[in-house]
Amino acid sequence: MPLKQHIILGVHITDRVHHVRPVQEILTEYGCSIRTRLGLHEADKGFCSPNGLLILEMTDDLPTAQDLANKLNAIEGIEVQTMVFGHP
Repeated sequence: MPLKQHIILGVHITDRVHHVRPVQEILTEYGCSIRTRLGLHEADKGFCSPNGLLILEMTDDLPTAQDLANKLNAIEGIEVQTMVFGHP
């Protein structure tokens, strides 16, 4: 079944190590609504950034994506931005 829209959540996480548990618990709760998950952070030999970015491609259920975004935004140090691309 073709998607009606693409919903992308950008999740900026500061202090990744400190926030990993609550973020992972919420992502697990919404696991069946996340089509693709991509994690990005700066890393090099001897260095791993405390900040990170998650890109989440959601199923085309905007209310569920908004619920997920709201729960993540409620965690201190987390910022979520949403992009929605409609299909004609």
